Amino acid sequence: MKRLFLLAALVATTASAHHGWSEYNADKPLSLSGTIEESGYEQPHGFVRLKSGDKTWLVVLAPPGRMENRGLSKAMLAKGNKATVQGYPHRSKSEELRAERIIIGDKTTELR
Repeated sequence: MKRLFLLAALVATTASAHHGWSEYNADKPLSLSGTIEESGYEQPHGFVRLKSGDKTWLVVLAPPGRMENRGLSKAMLAKGNKATVQGYPHRSKSEELRAERIIIGDKTTELR
């Protein structure tokens, strides 16, 4: 039993270290709307570069498998599409956001 607990703790720590979600400020949620300038539907996480106002944000999405399973196809992230993302800004990278959800058209996709 003790070994199982240690293994679970190790896996949780490793997963947390991989994602580095502590680098994002969950106390300052943001909602951004704009136009997709570029996208990637790749491992370990998809992304979009979203032009919102006079700033282009790097928006970190979920892994492709999760996006696909939740109905967010690669085609929906096409350049020129309008999107709204809700998430948390990076603590030290002023133009990066970790998205909790993305809205394209009338489709809202929960990413976490």
